[in-house]
Amino acid sequence: MQEPPRTTISEPSRLEPNAFGLACGIFWAGAVAAIGLTARVGWGKRWEQLLADMYRGFNESRSGLIIGAGWAFMDGFTSGYLLASLYNRILRD
Repeated sequence: MQEPPRTTISEPSRLEPNAFGLACGIFWAGAVAAIGLTARVGWGKRWEQLLADMYRGFNESRSGLIIGAGWAFMDGFTSGYLLASLYNRILRD
């Protein structure tokens, strides 16, 4: 009878803060822009108002979408970078 293969537990992978921050920034900027676009047709007006309170200059106009996506990218990048750095620090300890 053949013995089943042994499973080994590998070490957790570290995150690259710049890459993770960039991915988070792109994702969040896209989500905020999508919310602004849907607000143009009447959906998500409350979300648009909430984001306009957070991101100065954000609204459903073309320039407002660009401004809001820019703020959201910076917010997402910073949050992702800090989260990856914290994760790596906890992993190291």
